[in-house]
Amino acid sequence: METSKLLANVYASTCPSRQVLDLIGDKWAALIIGLLEDGTKRFSELQRSIGGISQKMLTQTLRNLERDGLISRMIYPEVPPRVEYTLTPLGETLCVPLGAIRDWAEEHINDVVAAQRGYDGRE
Repeated sequence: METSKLLANVYASTCPSRQVLDLIGDKWAALIIGLLEDGTKRFSELQRSIGGISQKMLTQTLRNLERDGLISRMIYPEVPPRVEYTLTPLGETLCVPLGAIRDWAEEHINDVVAAQRGYDGRE
């Protein structure tokens, strides 16, 4: 079965690529992908590593990433069940661009805060 290729344009309001942009632009998704870049992790490891994320938000973000083919979930038939998450080859393609964004955020946070204070001081 041949699949037709979509002509993507993120600036078009009806383009489905916007959904992908929304997902990878999400802070939780970027952090999860960054953690999984180092290897397979369990749910509890992810939750402990990401300060401020709720169980509900982590579950929702993991489901979205899995649905979009960026991570895979493996359930082991143990008591209690063990669930692990791993980046897929498609998810691995996001490591460099998202890593650059995370690095930029850490490198420029002081500049951003200074700009915010300067802006807020004018009002």
